[in-house]
Amino acid sequence: MYRKDRKQDPYTILAQKQGYPARSVYKLKEINEKYKIIRKGDSVLDLGSVPGSWLLYISQKVGNKGKAVGVDTEDIEIINKPNISFIKKNIFDLKEYDFEEKFQVVVSDLAPKTSGVKFLDAEKSLELAEKSFEIARSILIPGGNFVCKVFENESSSEFFKRVEEHFDFAKRFRPKAVISTSKEFYIICRGFKSF
Repeated sequence: MYRKDRKQDPYTILAQKQGYPARSVYKLKEINEKYKIIRKGDSVLDLGSVPGSWLLYISQKVGNKGKAVGVDTEDIEIINKPNISFIKKNIFDLKEYDFEEKFQVVVSDLAPKTSGVKFLDAEKSLELAEKSFEIARSILIPGGNFVCKVFENESSSEFFKRVEEHFDFAKRFRPKAVISTSKEFYIICRGFKSF
């Protein structure tokens, strides 16, 4: 769903023209073009899939031999593609047995329903990021990749340090499509080290 104040946003207009449900796709697109997170044939888990832009982009990138699996608490219109599946579930209720296989990539664009209280929203964002990382550690193959949205706060640097210990490469990154007033950034990780 588009906010009224963003209808004239160039990324919103571009998303509508290119058939994506939301402007957020350009964040993942820039991340992937710069860091080569998703490759043809990969199995990718998308946490917080609604409204579906990331899932659609992932399905295009992995191709017919790959798989895009979305997870969200809200219903999503399943994009009619054979390489997309969807699990309607809260990420805090996900278990390893919910998945038939391991994944090459886990991405999370999860964000809390914002309250307007910046500290509280940042803490809720960090809680979602922590859970995303926990899921990634349980289902990523060795060498796998992880992308996670976080709202900047006092604890986000500490979280980044914990995450980077588990990967060969880790970087904080703020895509151009992030709204200028937003505190969000992304943690980009490649080369999962399964201890």
